Amino acid sequence: MATKMTANKRSVKKMMALSLCAVLMTGMLAACSGKTAAPETASSGEKTGTASAEPKLEKSTLVLNWFAEPEHGGNFAAVQQGFYKDAGLDMTLTPGGPQVSSTQIVASGKADFGIANGDDILVARQEGIPIVAIAASFQKSPQVLIYHKEAGIQDFSNLNGHAVYVAPTASFWLYMKSKYKLDQVKELKYTGSLVNFVNDPNALTQGYITSEPYTLEKQGVNVGTLLIADSGYNLYANVYFTTEKMIKEHPDKVKAFVEATVKGWDYYKSHAEEINPAIHEQNPDMDLDMMKYSAEKEMDLVFGGDAAEQGVGTMTKERWEEVQKQLIEVGVLKDAEPIANVFTTEFLPAK
Repeated sequence: MATKMTANKRSVKKMMALSLCAVLMTGMLAACSGKTAAPETASSGEKTGTASAEPKLEKSTLVLNWFAEPEHGGNFAAVQQGFYKDAGLDMTLTPGGPQVSSTQIVASGKADFGIANGDDILVARQEGIPIVAIAASFQKSPQVLIYHKEAGIQDFSNLNGHAVYVAPTASFWLYMKSKYKLDQVKELKYTGSLVNFVNDPNALTQGYITSEPYTLEKQGVNVGTLLIADSGYNLYANVYFTTEKMIKEHPDKVKAFVEATVKGWDYYKSHAEEINPAIHEQNPDMDLDMMKYSAEKEMDLVFGGDAAEQGVGTMTKERWEEVQKQLIEVGVLKDAEPIANVFTTEFLPAK
């Protein structure tokens, strides 16, 4: 490195010549590199140009309620399209699964946000887990009872005399048994396998309208479905939640997450096939044809109902209170806590 030159060592003329050379060299180097020269720095040390560094992103995690699938399409769209980054979040989507409890993980502080069904949130709060619903991606649950069309089933009241593969403690099943007086149903434990259902034309099985019917149709099994929501047990599904502490201490972060997620769902509505490959990378066991089928089946469940006018994520006090009442009636809940403690719509984009 050349030593600094002072006026007493060099003539003013020499210094001017060197300065001119330096300016010319800087211009030549900038032209060769294709980049503009950096803005000059003022005496205060601040840049005089308009360029500024990218804002620092805040790390955040969302725990999904199952392995990656189109039911999380809005979240994958928000990641891929940069909506979370635009909101200041470096978002990680963590897959769920049979051994993953999103409510426990979020409650422990290991993740900021999670996904669960509305009844799961009510039960968690009864157990002392201080989580709060902040948006609902599904206005209606995609959960169904699947039957063989030749069985002649028309309604939930037709289930007596049939075998039903179902989780015996499932809240929806407890509700339906009580409402439709299903005391002559042969209850069989649901394991996730469809083999026994396929081999028994008199049987029904629980499942999701976004997945099992597709698999069964590929096997040549002619099936029909009864949407659980149509039984009267109409809870919000795939509900986004966080903790009371997060809402109190970081409301801006919660708002950023909700708004970016809603934007992601709005994008996914018209661009599902563009986003599905990113979901497939996280869940290669689910092929793209099945993802296309799932996305088509879920659209009305996400964008219909109150969401048609109020936008994705909307929730009402009346819906939450109705499910809470139903859970008390079947003994899943003991008491009705103030529903304002359970959910909030304050972070949803204004309509």
